[in-house]
This record gives sequence, structure tokens and C-alpha cells, in this order.
Amino acid sequence: MSKNITRALGRGRIMKVAAIATAIATVGVLSACSSGGGGATSTSTSAASGNATKGSITWWASPITTSGADPRTVLISAFEKAYPNIKVKLVSAPNNTDTNRATLTTQISGGGGPDVYMGDVIWPAQFGAHQLAVPLSKYLPKSYWDGFASGLVDGATYKGQVYGAPFFEDQGFLYYRKDLLQENNLKVPTTWEELVQDSKTVQGKGEVKYGYVFQGDNYEGATCNFMEFLSDAGGTVLNKNQTKSTLDSPAATKALTFMQSLVKDGISPQAESTFQETQSMNTFAAGQSLFLRNWDYAYSNSQASGSAVVGKVGVAPMPTFQGQPTPGYSNIGGWNLYVNPHSKNVAADLTFIKWMTGKDAQTTLATQFSEIPTNAAVRSSSAVKNANPVLAIVSKTKLVPRPAQTPNYPQVSKAIYTAVNGVLSGSAQPADAIKTANSSITSALGGGL
Repeated sequence: MSKNITRALGRGRIMKVAAIATAIATVGVLSACSSGGGGATSTSTSAASGNATKGSITWWASPITTSGADPRTVLISAFEKAYPNIKVKLVSAPNNTDTNRATLTTQISGGGGPDVYMGDVIWPAQFGAHQLAVPLSKYLPKSYWDGFASGLVDGATYKGQVYGAPFFEDQGFLYYRKDLLQENNLKVPTTWEELVQDSKTVQGKGEVKYGYVFQGDNYEGATCNFMEFLSDAGGTVLNKNQTKSTLDSPAATKALTFMQSLVKDGISPQAESTFQETQSMNTFAAGQSLFLRNWDYAYSNSQASGSAVVGKVGVAPMPTFQGQPTPGYSNIGGWNLYVNPHSKNVAADLTFIKWMTGKDAQTTLATQFSEIPTNAAVRSSSAVKNANPVLAIVSKTKLVPRPAQTPNYPQVSKAIYTAVNGVLSGSAQPADAIKTANSSITSALGGGL
């Protein structure tokens, strides 16, 4: 993934919402709408079509890294050694998520496409609702899904069925100037209130211009940031059945009011409403901010040539509000593995997916390519923890998905990031923005917008 907004949100490759909405409309024309599956009853893997240890698989996957060895071919080679009678053909998918998604939609809706494909973590409901993905939980037992880090499977679930197997993920982290905290006898904050106080202390001495930079532009990244604050405050966007908006709540107003206060009090830049990953990263790397919220690539970027903070950066789980259990929530980005309903060898597809999410593949992804593993046991292994500072703490973090368990997620997200951006830019007040967003989400869930 390139180190830009698209890369950041899909280990997070972010979808541009307007384009997604168009693509979803296309899906509705090309394939019959369905509920995407009923209950979560699991059948045996042996019930899947094909042969679990023999055959061929076409794997559609975007490049995972842009330099060095290709993780995809490394993993394929290891898999074929473990299963010599299964051959995997790699088809390199587009880097751009919109193009990737539109191409898959057209192929699968037309009865073709790859057997297994790598797709965004926010695709399950959209693809499941339109019969573009197999409900994997019909074949893989609860014990398999229990092996993933908490929060990942929830994000891959639609109407009680799990459609995507978490492959590798990304999430929000708190980056901090460890040199400045040490000089001022400050500990790494675990609450937002502590972060604000630490910021005021260091800013007051003129050692940094800002206390905290994040992503508040009018785009998907603002939804990711808001979900962390909202979850810390105890709020949600959708009810358990994803049929009703629950956004209009004291928790949501608290979260958005706090975000507003960061800008109003000078902790964050006045231009925060224009900040995406690049702007916040550049501000922190220039030595202008004490704290940064960003994805996992931010540590290596902060230590790259030209950075003013080389050797001065630490990484920690996200904070939470005072009185809440620590740590705070980190929003999930990343990639799942999906199976095409038209695949002739689903049994072999499942073998491939189980191996790719198992110990060997997940350890390789983490230790050789610095990707965050989804396998809970691998995340907490010493080999992974010793790989780099980000992986050292990932098993201590707490994850929350975006409210993507509805096919109408693009409209839901747009309502959220529009509200956030309006408040940060000064054109709206938190309570009013939340009510407007809640109304938009309600309309979206009812088929409006």
C-alpha cells in the first residue's frame, strides 16, 4: 500500500463514498437483492463443494507492499508446500479500492470472477446483501472465528453470518514525543483528559505548536476518528440488528463536543477540518505536535529521512475518557478474504483461507512484512511483539469496527463525517450535527438518500 489516504484506510484502503454509492446502485441492477443469509448455523467444511486438499484456486489480491519481496507470492509458495495438490494462481487486483470493488462487482454479478478475493473490511454487508460473497460461517465453526482478535469478526458479520475472514488489519494508534514527555516528567496519557493537560503543559512552554493532530476532513477518515471517541463515550451508531440509528445520544454529543473543544482550545489546529492522514503525519513529523492519531505506517514514516522526530517517537494504545476502562478504542481498517459464490471448489478455498489466517501465514505477515496479524495468538507471540514498536503493543489494544454491517454503509458514513467536519469547521454545533446525522442515517436505513 502506498502511504496515502487510500493506503491508510484499507490496511484501510479507503473507499471514496460517492463512488461506492454509485457502485452499490450498479450492484442492485446487476444482481438480485437478498438478505445475505439467515441464522449463524454452521455446517461442516466437508459440505462445501469441491475437494479440500486438491484442485486450483484463483486468488484476487491487491499488492500489499510496494517494495521488497511480494508477500502474496511468499505466502502462496508456503501454502503450496503445505498443500502440494492445491495450486494457487495470483491475479493482481487494482490498488485503487473503488476500481477494485467495481471490477469485482461486475465480474461476480456476471457469473465469473476469482475464487477467493481480498477485500476491504467494510465490504461484508454490501457484498453479502447482493450475493457477491459466500457466508463463510456456514462452513467454518465458531472455534475458528474465536481465534481472531476481538472486534474483527463483528466487523465482518452481516445478518448473523460472517462473510469475510480477517486477513491483516490496521487500526488507530497514539504516537507521542517520548523526549518531550520525559523532559516534562509526564507519563503517556491513557485518558483524553490527560492528553489535553499534557498538551497544554508542553504547548505552554513553546516546545510544540499543537498538542494533538488527527483526521477531520470531510471524508471517511473522520468517521474512523469519530468512532473511536464515540465508543470511548459508550455510544453506538446502529442497534444490534443494524436496522435503526442509535446515534442521537448523550454519548455521541459528548464525543463530538470533545472533538470540537480540541480545536476551540488550540490543542488541535484550526485547520483540523482539512486534515487527512498526510497533513496530520506531516505536522507531527515536522516536530509541531506532541501527539498524533494515525495508522500503523505512521511510526516508520516518523523515522524516515527528513523527519524532525527520528528517535523521539513512541507508540501507545488510544486513550479513553476518564472513568472508562483503558485503553480506548482503535478503529479497524484492513483486509478480509472472501469467497466468490460462483467458485467450483469452495472446499479448497476454505483450506486456503484457514491457512492464510493461521499461525504460519500470520507470523510471516507480521515478522517479515510488518502487517498487523488478525490471529489473536500470533498477535501476542514474542516473535511478533519483538518485530517493531507498533506490533509490540497491538495485542494490548481494543478494537471497534465502523458501522458497516449494513449495505447502506456509504450513506451512514457520509452522515457521520459530514457532521464531524461541520463541527470542526465551525459551521455546526455538536448536538444539532448529531441530530442531522441521525436523521440522515435513519433515512439511509429506510432506503432513502
